[in-house]
Amino acid sequence: MAQRPPSAAVLVLHGGRETGTEPPPPGLLNLPGTRMRPFVRAIGRAARATGGNVLVTQVRYAHRGWNGHRAHPFHDAVAALDALREEAGDELPVVLLGHSMGARAALRAAGHPLVRGVVGLAPWCPPGDPVTQLAGRDIVLVHSNRDRMTSPQATQSLTARARRAGARTCMVTVRGGDHAMIRRASAWHRLTTGLVTGLVGSGSLPGPVGEALALPPTAEATEGTLDLDLDLGPGPDPGRFRTRTRA
Repeated sequence: MAQRPPSAAVLVLHGGRETGTEPPPPGLLNLPGTRMRPFVRAIGRAARATGGNVLVTQVRYAHRGWNGHRAHPFHDAVAALDALREEAGDELPVVLLGHSMGARAALRAAGHPLVRGVVGLAPWCPPGDPVTQLAGRDIVLVHSNRDRMTSPQATQSLTARARRAGARTCMVTVRGGDHAMIRRASAWHRLTTGLVTGLVGSGSLPGPVGEALALPPTAEATEGTLDLDLDLGPGPDPGRFRTRTRA
């Protein structure tokens, strides 16, 4: 029996280094790639539970680092999107899920015609990075308030800049987390699974996230920033959330 073509796809981009022209180590030795495997499994399970045929796959990097203007992971992401477009056609909706450097690559590659949205975890958001390519996309960035590797303040600033450029944006703060998403790992996994499946159409976004995405371009950065515990208390199942309105 012929395999059904995917109805949507999620491309996962792991973290890396600021510089490094060597390829990532293979298999489990590639710790940033290994860290993303639980996300891949959780999203795949959640999509299958709803009957969706969603392709979930990790992007392979040729180089370990971003490497300045060469922006190697960005080009790897675009190449993966081009290959997917050639195989599945122009109408396949894609959500990019990236961590740290991978989130930076996902944001940069979001202008690709297939991309509908980006979920960035502990993203690396330098102030000068472009945002015009995010117009018309749904962008949800998740950051710990205790991250010491990448800046949650820079992430909040990017959500506001991108909204003014025509994107629909939201930031979620994970209190007490860390850059590697080891602390409060189950919360990271549940939240991310709900966000990705919601954006890809295999589930529903948490209400407050949808409200933040609908904010006008003139909204302040703080208006589009949610607190995981106050606004999105995670329920027992991936992709399901209790919603709570602030007093």
